[in-house]
Amino acid sequence: MFEKKFFDEIIKHSFKVPVEVTYWDNKTKKYGNGNPIAHLIFHKKILIKDLKHNASITLGEAYMNGDLEIEGDLENLLASAYVAENSFFHNQKLIQYLPHFSHSEKESMHDIQEHYDIGNDFYRLWLDSTMTYSCAYFEKPTDSLYQAQENKINHILKKLDLKPNLKLLDIGCGWGTLMLTAAKNYHVRVVGVTLSQEQYDYVNQQIKRLGLEDYAEVRLQDYRKIPATEMFDYITSVGMFEHVGKDNLEEYFKTVSDHLVEGGNALIHGITRQQGGAVNGWIDKWIFPGGYVPGLSENIDHIINQQMQVADVEMLRRHYQRTLEEWNRNFEKVIPEVTKMFDEKFVRMWSLYLQACAASFKAGNIDVVQYLITKGPSGETLPMTRAYMYNK
Repeated sequence: MFEKKFFDEIIKHSFKVPVEVTYWDNKTKKYGNGNPIAHLIFHKKILIKDLKHNASITLGEAYMNGDLEIEGDLENLLASAYVAENSFFHNQKLIQYLPHFSHSEKESMHDIQEHYDIGNDFYRLWLDSTMTYSCAYFEKPTDSLYQAQENKINHILKKLDLKPNLKLLDIGCGWGTLMLTAAKNYHVRVVGVTLSQEQYDYVNQQIKRLGLEDYAEVRLQDYRKIPATEMFDYITSVGMFEHVGKDNLEEYFKTVSDHLVEGGNALIHGITRQQGGAVNGWIDKWIFPGGYVPGLSENIDHIINQQMQVADVEMLRRHYQRTLEEWNRNFEKVIPEVTKMFDEKFVRMWSLYLQACAASFKAGNIDVVQYLITKGPSGETLPMTRAYMYNK
């Protein structure tokens, strides 16, 4: 009975939308006014001590295990919980534990391979054909996911104002779409680094398939191990700094500065919080080990402290919300195949991850930001206005 009263109080303050809850004693209660957008069903009692340990981890694992079932609009349900000031996401009494991770070179490789080396066959099921696993850029409402990812790559490369035969470094190159597009369409010489064996193998195959051996190189290498004497005219890094950890952000931006020539340009793109840095216990434990989402001003301070300057900042929050919604739609279509590859717990985990992230962007809890950076005076080697970024 005490657990039920405890949960009743939490749910009462967690959602700004009407919900219906069926507790483990099979009794149902409605919260809020209007038709419920979701129905929460507790098939098993959750202990208060577990909830106080970390509500995000406890409730996420209950959903993964099937102890908690949610029928209805999960994305908007979670978005309302991010907005509610006293929800389980924000109640400090329910966040007594947060994972702490090392970010040594060995640990960083383990963390990256833990997520990205699930297998190319898995990601190929629900990503678009570019195998791009980061925020897309929807120039038009009718853009497909594939078109929006192509838009994103070209938007980044146009911002850099690339010149042929100069050198570009892509830190955390993923499956290589950005670096290979730069080599093929902009005729720059590119080096990509990744810690994922699966990504490394895939990019090597693509380099050979496209005949880009003279222009493109991929390395299975920690970004901190790039030779000190190796310099680049351009540096890109997409969806990378979220993996390095709070303690290593200074070193990450120092690495960018150390390898960028004077007058060079860099485009750093990643998930950022306007409200300051944060971690999520469940995502750190089950999806992205070692993850940390830095604050907007936190990143800018690191950029300036490393003798670089900010030339442009662009927020893409709504673009990432839609990207995640597109990925989730694709994922739902292939659930039978994913279940055969893994199991039902894995499917529920990834379904929750995709929808919870979409909800977090929808609520403004997190943002995604492109920082255009110059080595030297702000924008010195770039055109005077933004018009060049949008020229076809």
